[in-house]
This record gives sequence, C-alpha cells and structure tokens, in this order.
Amino acid sequence: MSPFLQLDSLVKRFDGTLAVDRVSLALERGEMLALLGPSGSGKTTTLRLLAGFESPDAGRVLVDGEDVTGVEPVARRFGMVFQHYALFPHLDVGANVAFGLESLGVRGAELDRRVSEALALVDLTGFERRRIGQLSGGQQQRVALARALAPEPKVLLLDEPLSNLDPSLRERTRHELRELIRRLGITTVLVTHEQEEAFDLGDRVAVLRQGRLEQVGTPDELYAEPANLFVGGFVGRSSVVPAMVLGPADSGDGVRVAIEGVEWHLEGVGCPAAGPVELLVRPEALRFVPEGAGALPVTVLASRFVGPGALFATATGAGVTIEVMAPIRSVAVGGRSAIMPSRRTGGGIHLYPAGA
Repeated sequence: MSPFLQLDSLVKRFDGTLAVDRVSLALERGEMLALLGPSGSGKTTTLRLLAGFESPDAGRVLVDGEDVTGVEPVARRFGMVFQHYALFPHLDVGANVAFGLESLGVRGAELDRRVSEALALVDLTGFERRRIGQLSGGQQQRVALARALAPEPKVLLLDEPLSNLDPSLRERTRHELRELIRRLGITTVLVTHEQEEAFDLGDRVAVLRQGRLEQVGTPDELYAEPANLFVGGFVGRSSVVPAMVLGPADSGDGVRVAIEGVEWHLEGVGCPAAGPVELLVRPEALRFVPEGAGALPVTVLASRFVGPGALFATATGAGVTIEVMAPIRSVAVGGRSAIMPSRRTGGGIHLYPAGA
C-alpha cells in the first residue's frame, strides 16, 4: 500500500544555512508521527513545509498520492495547532472555532452544528460564549484543537501543543489528546522536544539533528536499538564510556572490552574489529558489585530518588561519569564501590566506533 502522507527528500535553506536536509518520511493513514529533536534540529521547519507555510528548495509533499507541494495552506485542508495556540482574544470560543469553517464558506445552521460537534470532541460543550481570557491554559489548548478539527482536516499538525501547560496538566492533557486522535483516526504529525511526550503520543518517532533525519522507529526500537550515539543519548538516559574491543566473548555470543584496564564480557552485543569504541550504557544495564575481577572501581558522587529505585552518579578513576540504576541505599554517596554489567543487559549497552 502507498503511504497516505509522504515527505520526499525535502530541503530548505535560510540565508545559506541548511535547515532541512533531504528529509523523507512516510505515514500510513491514521498514524501519528512525532518529530523529536533539540532546538535547531529542523523539526518546526519540517512541519511548516508540510503545512505550506514555507516552500521547499527541493523535494515534495504528497497526500494520498497527490503532490501538494505548490498548493496554498488553506487548500491543503490540514489542521494545525500552534505552540501559542494563536487564538483570537477579541472573539469568544465559538467564533474562534468557527473561524476556519467560515473561511471554507460554511454558514448558518451547518456552521453552528460543526462548531458544537468540535467542542464536544474536546469536552467543551456549552463554552461557545466564553471569552478566551476566561479560560485556563488547558481549556485554551482544547479550543485550539477544536478549531483545527472542525473543518475535518486530512492531516493534523501539532507544534509543541502542550509546552505552555504546567507538568501535571500537561500529562493529563497528553492522555486526552492521545485518546482523541486515536478515536478519530486522523493522520497526525507532532513536533516536540520532550522525549516523554514523543514516546507517549507517537506510533513512531523521527529523531532529527541539524536538519537531518537520524532514525525513525517505534519508541521501543529507538530505545533498544539506537542508530548512533546521538540518538541513544537523546532518547532515554545513558552514559558514554570509552573502551577498547579485545575480541569476541569466550562463548562466542558477545564481545570482550577493556575499560581502564578492566575487562567486561558483554553478552548479546555484536563484536566489531579490535580497537577503540564508545559504549552507550543505559543505567539499568549496570549493577553495583564488590571490587574484584571484572568490576570497574568507581566513586559514588550522588544519588537521586526516581520512584522504585535511585539513579546513582558515579565516576571512574579516569573521571568518566557513569549513571547506575539500583535499589535505594545500595551504596553510600561519597564512598567507593564498583560496577559491572547486569547479567542480562537487555539491549542496554551498545558499541559505536570512537569519534563517530
């Protein structure tokens, strides 16, 4: 089957700076894709190219097989929720939701019906005459969403839609948004710099860096099999540890590496050629052990409570900081200990060429 929404090698430059560098993505009908990356990664520019607010220097945008690259934004029939909502403060809730419908020529009883239906979708029935200034941040976000949904768009675009909400409200609103979009089955592209938001909302997540697409996959895939150090470091907690590959593990399933003179056997990890590498290590892939063979001596610098356990910051003799997830009070802060891989790392340790 052909994808419903396709970005085909999009390129965009601003004053000679490459903001989007040959980005290609394909979404199935009803899929929700999260564009994740740090500031300046190109995710908002990619969204604006999708919406038609910017024109690409190269590449195409296709919807259901139709090239819409040169089509004006209003004619694309995309709904968009902006970071700051872009609501009209001089209009009441009903008039804000009606705005997009009126631009499409909807009038009279049909207009009233569709405004009411859109507000019902976001649980704001009866709010038609409220002023925008009378609403909470969460209610304003829902008005913006209702306005985007009222014209029955082909695609929904969300630009950091929850960034202005406080943490507790953001979590609740994120859950409501996920359930609504899945119930409607509308193809959606979300821009966010929040990993938790991307993982919670996206069926798949596309990680961008400096305008380039680094990896696309499900949240599980990105966490368990990051394509490179950048993805691994941006998605979830991790430490980067210099090491030297010694050869394959004695069992043949894994690799032997040396870290500051200590040899670790990493099960289930591919064995590259002998030489320097960098280990991407998840905190849960390590454990505290008594000093001895195979144990890397560390100093425990600090600990932080994280629910079922604690996140310990440690430092090796060479000053490499490594985080370890362990039960509370496993070790004393300020004291000496040692670490080694858990018996089953579960995809929590990855090797990459040094300097890559």
